[in-house]
Amino acid sequence: MTWNDELLEQLTWHWEHQLRPRLDGLTDAEYLWEPVRPSWNVHPRPDGPPTIDFEYPEPVPTPVTTIAWQFGHLLVGILGARSATYFDGPPVDYFSYDYPTTAADALARLDEAYTVWVAGVRSLGEDGLTRLCREEEFEQSTMAALVLHIHREVIHHGSVVSTLRDLYAWRDRLGR
Repeated sequence: MTWNDELLEQLTWHWEHQLRPRLDGLTDAEYLWEPVRPSWNVHPRPDGPPTIDFEYPEPVPTPVTTIAWQFGHLLVGILGARSATYFDGPPVDYFSYDYPTTAADALARLDEAYTVWVAGVRSLGEDGLTRLCREEEFEQSTMAALVLHIHREVIHHGSVVSTLRDLYAWRDRLGR
């Protein structure tokens, strides 16, 4: 067992045994469902790529988000940006990303982003985990610390998606 394997198991076990199986059967209606109004969501546009709701700094309280929004955040801000920075993935940003508007497209992209991330972390090797990061707010952190942070983020946002799926399943009893 290597340190890369130990760090990856934090994410891969969760992905394979909890999160990814929970995403099976996700429908388009569920993907875009807004549990309250207003909710942050992904919005198709007739004149360009779909957009995602966000503000910086975030308002207080932060709006409730949809599954589509959670996926967009994972695809761009969590996995996509880091894969672009560290593992030669394509550049992504919140302003120009072509957000998926269907559950099937979102799941396919999330599977790909996960695969790229896992392969990238594996490629770091033991020495790569001790290098310092090259991004704002993590300048004094090792790559191992960043890997752990990204894994916590995937687990957190995956838990939010799972909760939204539970609420969607019970929406009739909730009056939504």
